[in-house]
Amino acid sequence: LWRKACDGGSTGGCVLLGFMYEDGKGVTQDFFQAAEFFRKACNGGYALGCSNLGGMYEDGKGVTQDFFQAAEFFRKACEGGEALGCFNLGGMYDNGTGVKQDSFQAVELYRKACNGGVAEGCNNRGVMYNDGTGVKQEFFQAVELRRKACDEGDALGCVSLGLMYEKGNGVKQSNTDGLNYFGKACDMKEELGCENYARLKKKR
Repeated sequence: LWRKACDGGSTGGCVLLGFMYEDGKGVTQDFFQAAEFFRKACNGGYALGCSNLGGMYEDGKGVTQDFFQAAEFFRKACEGGEALGCFNLGGMYDNGTGVKQDSFQAVELYRKACNGGVAEGCNNRGVMYNDGTGVKQEFFQAVELRRKACDEGDALGCVSLGLMYEKGNGVKQSNTDGLNYFGKACDMKEELGCENYARLKKKR
């Protein structure tokens, strides 16, 4: 049915069909086919298709690995309103992969991702405020961004927030709050949360 929708011009149908081929659900797993359906969706103006195709180029799945192409498709996705594309492009600017390293651009792209509902974007932006990379170092902003990330389900955001409470960076020092956030991350199956919870619990 999704194939029929895609053939009939539904770009959403193409994306869903691409996911089926990527995951091998209902069809034999075929990364080349997945990439082609994501490309069709992207060419039809569906930003999520561009983001997924960028991921295929980044990982070399179904296409020859090409970080420059990955960045271009993430850019197209971001410009089309797909927050995940902004997040992925931010990561490329952060690390200098496929583009010239640019911390300022990374911060701005993480901001778009965070505002678009990608919790990891909030945490990554918080890291940059914490370290003073691409922005003026500001622990209060780092705390607020990591709190948002944690509240929206990003386990690493919870770990980072726990460390800030433990050290008293941007907040009043509190081992109790640190334990609370480490525990929350651990409940999300994040090993770093469990390790830090056990470590801090032992210190008390």
